[in-house]
Amino acid sequence: MTDAFAPAREMLRADEAVTALLAAIHPVAETESVKLFEAPGRVLAADLAARRTQPPFDNSAMDGYALRAADLDGAETRLKVTGRIAAGDPPGQILKPGEAFRIFTGAPIPVGGDGVVMQEDCRFEDGFVTLRPTKRGANVRPAGEDFMRGDIVLTAGKRLLPQDVGHAAAAGHAALTVRRRPRVALFATGDEVREPGQDDTPGTIVNSNTYVLHGLLRRLGCEPVWEGIAPDRPDALRALLSGAASRGVDAILTTGGVSMGEEDHVKGAVEALGALHFWRIAIRPGRPLAFGHVAGTPFVGLPGNPVAAMVTFLIFARPMLLRLAGAPFSPPQSYPVAADFAFRKKPGRREWLRGHLRPGPDGGLVARRFPNEGSGIFTSVVASTGLIELADERGDIRPGDTVPFLPFSEML
Repeated sequence: MTDAFAPAREMLRADEAVTALLAAIHPVAETESVKLFEAPGRVLAADLAARRTQPPFDNSAMDGYALRAADLDGAETRLKVTGRIAAGDPPGQILKPGEAFRIFTGAPIPVGGDGVVMQEDCRFEDGFVTLRPTKRGANVRPAGEDFMRGDIVLTAGKRLLPQDVGHAAAAGHAALTVRRRPRVALFATGDEVREPGQDDTPGTIVNSNTYVLHGLLRRLGCEPVWEGIAPDRPDALRALLSGAASRGVDAILTTGGVSMGEEDHVKGAVEALGALHFWRIAIRPGRPLAFGHVAGTPFVGLPGNPVAAMVTFLIFARPMLLRLAGAPFSPPQSYPVAADFAFRKKPGRREWLRGHLRPGPDGGLVARRFPNEGSGIFTSVVASTGLIELADERGDIRPGDTVPFLPFSEML
């Protein structure tokens, strides 16, 4: 029996396809300034230098008593409490030898003070505090412990996480210069495709792919531009592709119509308007994956099967779109785990199984695959937490074999 997924010799390997995609893409050049609340998910356009030192002064790491470490002698020392410093009080109070100040977390260390004893280790009576011995610098957060004014705290190309935005705020920035969001035209293809809620007539299917892809584009910081459903007519496809490119989008993404059937016209439309660089890759799911350009605009044609569309987006379109947004690409972190399944695999193609992790008998994590590998079974993606990646030259998998697990969280 002929294997429909047997790789032909002219097919690209998965890593070759990713390399070609990245080499063909240039980041958007335009930048804009956004307020911090709008910055998560955006790509920083230039290195960010701190405008202030953090912390700006020596301060207490906890509630207690500030003192001079040289005043402590023996098991316990009794010092007169002559002042009180709370968070928000100005620095500069002077601590004399033989004295202590009541101090609170975040308050500036008094001049002359070089240590703090936490209040649980102190005994206060009649204006005096009895303290245990402590080391110089104990419980003191020195000025500049985090960063100094002028330090580069975030580098260009950083795709900003919430913690990065907080770091920028601590460094004294109220707004950040980021790259413009890439605008990505998105449309489905096929006379049989209908929108949700339309008449569910025999022979039609619901357009679910573009809702998945629209959400993935937004998660990557892109601006999706929904173009609708293209019919299976070469002239209509050419008009839609040409129209999207003429409106100045930064990339075009389609789903369906890139295989070898008589009704698959996407490849021909792309070639008529620009060039098709490749369209067959030794992978499963998603072998018919097209990449080219339409009037200079990068084009990616994803398969029509829902699982294949999502998997190929994550593996191939995602690196391209990150590069387009100005963010450096590195392969998502995978985790070696034991397989909790047997699987027949032919060497020569990269495969991704859907699955999830669960505790194994020895306390380690094992990967369990979803039992149905059909590319139209989107339940397999919903019920899974990641992809089990099987390398090109790998053969059959036996229970207990080590396999790489790619969590969806690493790719989103």
